[in-house]
Amino acid sequence: MDNIIIAIDGFASTGKSSLAKAIAKHLNYIYVDSGSMYRAITYYVINNNLIPLSKANLSELNNKLLKISLNFIYNEKLGYSEIYLNNKLIEKEIRSVLISKHVSSVAALPFVRRQMVNLQKKISLNKGVVMDGRDIGTVVFPDAELKLFLSASAEIRAKRRYDEYVKNNINISYDEVLSDLQSRDLDDSTRKDSPLMIASDAIEIDNSEMSINDQLNYVISILSEKFNL
Repeated sequence: MDNIIIAIDGFASTGKSSLAKAIAKHLNYIYVDSGSMYRAITYYVINNNLIPLSKANLSELNNKLLKISLNFIYNEKLGYSEIYLNNKLIEKEIRSVLISKHVSSVAALPFVRRQMVNLQKKISLNKGVVMDGRDIGTVVFPDAELKLFLSASAEIRAKRRYDEYVKNNINISYDEVLSDLQSRDLDDSTRKDSPLMIASDAIEIDNSEMSINDQLNYVISILSEKFNL
């Protein structure tokens, strides 16, 4: 069968990126972390003093958005693509607590979402893509051949994110992480433009008690059964 588009959606810290990378590696597909694109724009907003998102700052961001360059460049050592903002590698910088606190607000801006969706659609012109995010199966690729939706309890997701912060020597409490996640869940699910929701034809995976290998093996079985991949 020809290459397909695989759309993976879900709440924050459900391991979308980890699963998407594993699937892309298994199939030798392009992996695109759509969330990193919104994080990159948030990084730009913060570093250009456009917070708070006042009317004047929004107008300035809207005017500059088309001039912002976002690119994914494959890193052979890591086995996946990293994001560059205006030709600068910012993969590590966009994973900070500060970015996490503001990304939902920036991602909710209609003009930002329109531009990101346009860029995301162009990436898939030749298919063979695994893309994860919040609205991939519902807005970006409503006709994707395979749609997955990942879920897990807020407490388990907060523990995963907290452990990640600890590993990277970021000083934050578990309660702060949980509160931030719950706030992001609400923002993502209730925003007017492209809210987080399960596509009617998506396969839902509750990975609360599943390892990344368990999830990958499950998806591989689906790919083999449905697409002979």
